[in-house]
Amino acid sequence: MKRLPKYVLDSYSLISYVEGEKGAQKVSDIIKQGLIDKAEIFMSVINWGEIYYIVLREQGKEIASLYLKTINRYPIKIIDADKSLTLEAANFKAFHKMSYADAFAAALAKVQKAKLVTGDKEFKTVESDIRIVWI
Repeated sequence: MKRLPKYVLDSYSLISYVEGEKGAQKVSDIIKQGLIDKAEIFMSVINWGEIYYIVLREQGKEIASLYLKTINRYPIKIIDADKSLTLEAANFKAFHKMSYADAFAAALAKVQKAKLVTGDKEFKTVESDIRIVWI
């Protein structure tokens, strides 16, 4: 049985998709693959929360809640931050210049053996550790 491609979305990629920004089409194509069971898509609960706080701060509670409802409609598995994932994220944060939330996206990509989908240049420092789909 052939393994499905795996992707991790960070907040950058999902916000780009929802707002129709640069790279939205690549994210759309990945989500479409997930909808027809041709790919597995993951997001760390930390990055899920990051989307909420960014949109809450910039656009208010109603729009932030709408974002979460939109995410829930897609085939994205929100992965809780257990001790193992948190330690992996801590290792990324300790040795790479990146935000703690970004470290969770990188850690999830590594643990899931998935490609990280992003346009955030902070991830340039971890290209030797994980596979990245640049949008």
